[in-house]
Amino acid sequence: MTASAASQDTVHWAPGDRILWRYRGIGSGDVHICRPVTVVQDTDELLAVWMAPGTECVKPVLLDGTPIHQEPLATRYTAPRTTTRAPWQGAGVLKLARPADPWSVWLFWDQGWRFRSWYVNLEQPRTRWSGGVDSEDHFLDISVYPDRSWLWRDEDEFAQAQSCGLMGAAQAARVREAGAAAVELIDAWGPPFSDGWEHWRPDPAWTVPELPADWDRTPAHTAP
Repeated sequence: MTASAASQDTVHWAPGDRILWRYRGIGSGDVHICRPVTVVQDTDELLAVWMAPGTECVKPVLLDGTPIHQEPLATRYTAPRTTTRAPWQGAGVLKLARPADPWSVWLFWDQGWRFRSWYVNLEQPRTRWSGGVDSEDHFLDISVYPDRSWLWRDEDEFAQAQSCGLMGAAQAARVREAGAAAVELIDAWGPPFSDGWEHWRPDPAWTVPELPADWDRTPAHTAP
């Protein structure tokens, strides 16, 4: 993994570099989601990465291997969990994140590069480290469509996370504020929605990054 210095304060990854995009569990701090991605762009203003179809990822599951979304909502966040490795299903995903934003924006396509939607994933601003970025998912999300309409996603999971004590009232209020700020950006059709990323395509020479054996290494060395 290489990096190119683009400023005195931050070392940026170069296009084509391979890094890990990870999420840590609220409270535990353990990595429970890990996705190898290829860097598209990395500047002081924006990190853009591509997760190719078929990428082997780490995701949480119940102890018996049952997918999390199949567990009843009442016990979804209290039932014992583990992690498993599995290939990403469907088309690839382009992820865009400005450093200070408490969200990232994902772009989804159907087969044949038919653009489907943007997805605003509310999350902790990402921490950069030598091998990638770490964040914490905040449950609440927003789908945004090409006609500029939008709708909230996973409000039931957001409420359940509060009900079972995973997220306190103060943090939940901050997440709601972040969501409101994201909606303002959507209504104004600001970046990245206005930047034409839906027309982007990956370099055909890129291969699918491999999931390293130490994908959960911690503490991670912080990137300069």
